Amino acid sequence: MLSISRRAFCAAASSLLLRGQTDSDNAILLDAAQAARLRQAVQHEDNFRDAASNIAKLADSALHSGPWSVTAHRPENTPAGSNDYYSEGPYWWPDPHNPGGPYIRKDGEPNPERFMGNRTDLGNMCNAVLALGMGAYLIGDNRCGPHASAILSTWYLDPKTRMNPNLQFGQAVRGHNTGRGTGIIDTVSMIYVTQGVRLLELAGALDSKTGDGVRRWFSDYTQWMDTSKYGQDEKKSGNNHATWWTAQVAAFASLTRDHPMLSMAWEHYRSYLVPAEIQPDGSCPREEARTNSLGYSVMNLNGFAVLCRIAQIHGVDLWSYRAISGAGVAKAVAYVIPYVEHPERWRKQQISKFNANGVIFPGLAGIGLHSEELLSAYRSLPHSPSPWEQFADLVVRSS
Repeated sequence: MLSISRRAFCAAASSLLLRGQTDSDNAILLDAAQAARLRQAVQHEDNFRDAASNIAKLADSALHSGPWSVTAHRPENTPAGSNDYYSEGPYWWPDPHNPGGPYIRKDGEPNPERFMGNRTDLGNMCNAVLALGMGAYLIGDNRCGPHASAILSTWYLDPKTRMNPNLQFGQAVRGHNTGRGTGIIDTVSMIYVTQGVRLLELAGALDSKTGDGVRRWFSDYTQWMDTSKYGQDEKKSGNNHATWWTAQVAAFASLTRDHPMLSMAWEHYRSYLVPAEIQPDGSCPREEARTNSLGYSVMNLNGFAVLCRIAQIHGVDLWSYRAISGAGVAKAVAYVIPYVEHPERWRKQQISKFNANGVIFPGLAGIGLHSEELLSAYRSLPHSPSPWEQFADLVVRSS
């Protein structure tokens, strides 16, 4: 018995050591070897010349913008403090029959008068950090590190300007509440920050003080997501919000190297997300009930794809998982992809014109499921010039 225990202990210790080495090198959507190959391709291969040019443009734009802070724009008549992120639910409007009363919901119709100051700044900040990370690591632009540090310090570290690590006041609804768990969807773009930070670190362009401080912030925020009432509401919301909650946790825990949180994310996928959201035929009824049902079905699959890709980098296969019912993300991808290619064939409600920009799931799924058909479908789609879509495209092209 002693020899068996010793072997088990040694195996566990070796596994932990290997996992630690992998964690220190992983770059969220890429492992260390993949990241190195991508950098080599961008810098030296002719068929990546367009990518190098795009990265240079994105990095240069980011170098001439920011930093941003939640303290720069503040809402009126709310309990949110100066360092609290605040946003308002997009689909809530004044009631024409009760002016000054509680807002009413119009699904799929964004209210242009809602407070957007913090959310706009958050999006700009996240895109800039990723663009600077791409510039530093992929094309070796030495200007990117110092400016990225300034942006990160302003948003996450400086007590005068930092965002408090919670979303107590996210997607508030006038006359109903001062914040909701639904607001956690606002921080999906912080996944871009985790990716950018890792690229900056791999390039040796981010000082350890800033990197450690950002990790502490994300650790605190992930803890809040997992323990607060709002976080639990979002975790069990049963639609794309639960999917993206889990994808965020996986990205943030990858950055902070929080193994228990990563394991929780994988288990939540298996025990809740797939069984609760996906039907055996691949449909996701909660998304199809929306007024922009194809758009939300795609948004949900993008979240599943990001989550599965992060798990894949950690050596965990979620792509092939199926629930007892037979439901799985592979079936969901197969169900939706024909309509992404031909949205005019979609017969459920879609009150806004479907835009294929931002559809990354066929590319990541094509890699994860070893499907040339999905990769071909991905290549046929338009891709926006945003840092996130450009980086996702590089992941697909280099895999």
